[in-house]
Amino acid sequence: MGLAERRAAERFKNEDYPQWATRIEEAAGFAVPVEVFWDELAVNDYADSYAEFFPQVYFQPLVDALAGVTIDQLGRDALRAGLTRIIIRNAGDYYSDSGFSFIDGTLTIDHRPDTNVAYGEERAESLRKLLESGL
Repeated sequence: MGLAERRAAERFKNEDYPQWATRIEEAAGFAVPVEVFWDELAVNDYADSYAEFFPQVYFQPLVDALAGVTIDQLGRDALRAGLTRIIIRNAGDYYSDSGFSFIDGTLTIDHRPDTNVAYGEERAESLRKLLESGL
């Protein structure tokens, strides 16, 4: 990761992510801790695309999945009781939902930021199903 990638990731983290953090909290119905491994998300040669890729790959699908779980009081209560933190990373070179896990209250989204960008609805559905099966 070069300087351009570090700058772009830092810009997204400081300028765009705070709004996404608010949306995540609103969708969940509580302040769930979110740990983003920004250095892993900042892949080479895509610095100009982070503002497009990060929301489509990680944040919008997460918001949609949380909103899908919390459509009723039962879902809101189950999520609050069962979800303790969210990890967003790009460690395993995953480009599908095979990099998603929900273990011991931790939802992990491990996905390449530059692959299958347009499949956000599918990611959201996979995340929702994963959460619902583990709650």
